[in-house]
Amino acid sequence: MLVLGIESSCDETGIALVRADGANTSAVPVLLSHALHSQIEMHQAYGGVVPELASRDHIRRVLPLTQQVLDEAGQTLADVDVVAYTRGPGLAGALLVGAGVACALGAALGKPVLGVHHLEGHLLSPFLSADPPEFPFVALLVSGGHTQLMRVDGVGRYEILGETIDDAAGEAFDKSAKLMGLGYPGGPALSRLAEQGDPAAFKLPRPLLHSGNLDFSFAGLKTAVMTQAKKLGDDLEPRKADLAASTQAAIVEVLLKKSITALQRTGLRRLVVAGGVGANKALRSQLNAVCAKAGIRVHYPELHLCTDNGAMIAMAGAMRLQSGLQQATRAYAFDVKPRWPLGSL
Repeated sequence: MLVLGIESSCDETGIALVRADGANTSAVPVLLSHALHSQIEMHQAYGGVVPELASRDHIRRVLPLTQQVLDEAGQTLADVDVVAYTRGPGLAGALLVGAGVACALGAALGKPVLGVHHLEGHLLSPFLSADPPEFPFVALLVSGGHTQLMRVDGVGRYEILGETIDDAAGEAFDKSAKLMGLGYPGGPALSRLAEQGDPAAFKLPRPLLHSGNLDFSFAGLKTAVMTQAKKLGDDLEPRKADLAASTQAAIVEVLLKKSITALQRTGLRRLVVAGGVGANKALRSQLNAVCAKAGIRVHYPELHLCTDNGAMIAMAGAMRLQSGLQQATRAYAFDVKPRWPLGSL
């Protein structure tokens, strides 16, 4: 079974092709090829994603990228068995492009289509790595506007243990970076600058660290960073690396300690970290050290698959089909879900 995946939820157009063994439901689908176009350069002038521009760029990119992926895999459109696409959450206009193209391809080829949850794609993306996890595990999902801890017992079997009540970790990185004048995309820029600073230079809050639950809150941290930046005034520029490092240290400590608490409460010995913030070097380093000491296995997606990509959509679609949880259909009328809680699956 060949599954073509189309991702267009925000500012990256991702296409991928995976092969799944329909007869062996325990076999992990194999990534054959993938291609990605990032719109970062286009949106930099505006300091953030412009939804209309994002949608128009997806229209330009999706078919050429699809042909590139097929060529690299030595396949044709006629070989595709299922077309999977991101149904939500995300920017409505951007989602409509991917959904429209997927359903048009399905109708033209007479092949079934499958709408995939974007966050489930991130959640299952570590199965694309050379060291795929095994169920059950605790997952730390840190993607864009989402920060969640969940118990994962299988495909579609998710129990939310805790989630953000305001700003997510990714938003804390991006908004703090903007306050420091680091440009777009802010999170990666802040992380790079933090490598040159002292993480103990400024005492910043660790919101909900001792709350007794597994929920997150990063809005207060962002406010503290803004307050500290104003206090520094003209001294901000020479101290910017220290402020970046202190900000990152606060975010990482909360993510780390909440993840360990989730493992302790569930009794599980395996942790999966997925989403864009999962590429953060400090987070990976500290999680690896603590988990190695406790005898806990940690799994991540490959670094180049941490951000939005078509491979995770194709993988999630293939795994849902293998598990029997969902059937691809030849109903080509489509809708998208800009807001779609993962818990609803």
